[in-house]
Amino acid sequence: MINRRQTMLWLTASSAGLLSACAHASVTDDFFTAIIRDNASGITSLLQRGFDPNTLSPEGQPALVMALQRESQRAFDALMQSKRIKVEQRNKKDESALMIAAIKGNIPAAKALIARDGDVNKTGWTPLHYAASCTTEQAVPMIQLLLENHAYIDASSPNGTTPLMMAVRYGTADAARLLIEEGADPTIKNEKGLTAVEFAQQADRNDMVQVVNDAIRKRRQSASARKPNAAAPGAPAAPAAPAQKGTW
Repeated sequence: MINRRQTMLWLTASSAGLLSACAHASVTDDFFTAIIRDNASGITSLLQRGFDPNTLSPEGQPALVMALQRESQRAFDALMQSKRIKVEQRNKKDESALMIAAIKGNIPAAKALIARDGDVNKTGWTPLHYAASCTTEQAVPMIQLLLENHAYIDASSPNGTTPLMMAVRYGTADAARLLIEEGADPTIKNEKGLTAVEFAQQADRNDMVQVVNDAIRKRRQSASARKPNAAAPGAPAAPAAPAQKGTW
């Protein structure tokens, strides 16, 4: 009798657990479906009922990342209203929401994420690498926004690739020129020994090859101009300049 009662209790508990798991799965499906459909009111309703906005999709995608990838701006805005949202939650590729906003050229989203302490200088691939790869007309404003928020211009990816390398191969010409104007080093080599010149050559972007070579030449000229002129052996020393009069 006791064994039968224990078995019934176990079956009841198991059924309850199964029902709870099914219910949670159903709510999770509703949540990510709302993101895909850009249904802000549906997301807000679920969050108000206590659903965790940091729940990962079955594919391991954070809600914010998915919203930006799908260009579901209303869904993104609804998620950002939650005080519990973790803006630096990343997917399996270590991509953050700010990185996705950067490559999409989504300036409003990037500003909102930075205001909530989105990491501009995360280790590995950075938002600036992604912004440099952006091909929309917002690429330049995005790069400017990140630099204004102290993005490291020569950030090194896990294989030593810099944002300038990404720009000359994948991004816009204006993005590459901006990075150079802002001081990106065109002579850096990645772990494969490739510079920005080789990146541009691999993409058959002769205009970018010229831009980078010009930047390298100017950098060398500038470095030479800063070096003091060495006197030729045996040359007479230059006369001392007369003392200046006046108040110092």
